[in-house]
Amino acid sequence: MATTTTYTPRLLNKYRDEVAPALVKKFGYKSVMECPRLVKICLNQGVKGSTSDKKMIDEAVNEMTLITGQKAIPTMSKKDISNFKLRKNMPIGCRVTLRHVKMYEFLDRLISVSLPRVRDFKGISEKSFDGRGNYTMGITEQIIYPEINIDKIARISGMDITFVTTAKTNEEAYELLKEMGMPFTNMEKTGK
Repeated sequence: MATTTTYTPRLLNKYRDEVAPALVKKFGYKSVMECPRLVKICLNQGVKGSTSDKKMIDEAVNEMTLITGQKAIPTMSKKDISNFKLRKNMPIGCRVTLRHVKMYEFLDRLISVSLPRVRDFKGISEKSFDGRGNYTMGITEQIIYPEINIDKIARISGMDITFVTTAKTNEEAYELLKEMGMPFTNMEKTGK
């Protein structure tokens, strides 16, 4: 009889073995189940000039699919804006929402491979929390991802990455992401 082994991402094991107990100790939770956890990671990219060239959206969708390992979908405009030559339901960007295994795998690659490839990298800002336990950061160049071949891209573009957690405060979310390995800048946190 063959036994099947299920794959568990490295960061998920780290969360269960190290991060959750550390958060229980720091915040005095009664149970590990009270600990904040990462729910999803949302990637969003607006494509400048997509109203004049439809191929740009297809390239952005393909790049984001390569980066995340999950099919990206185009985002559509919600209304007509004549000054931008924009019609309702025209594709203007793309997005992906990662959960479970793909979320942990993407976060692991982001922390250990992609962010260190940023030019003059000194850490990410601690000021981008929204007050409800979510963190958003911007990437200015998609070429930091090793999945992207620099020779084959037509233009440099950035994206927004949002980490959605179950944390109730910014401090809990900050500690969760810091314990997971996010390289925050070493400045003291002000205005928690």
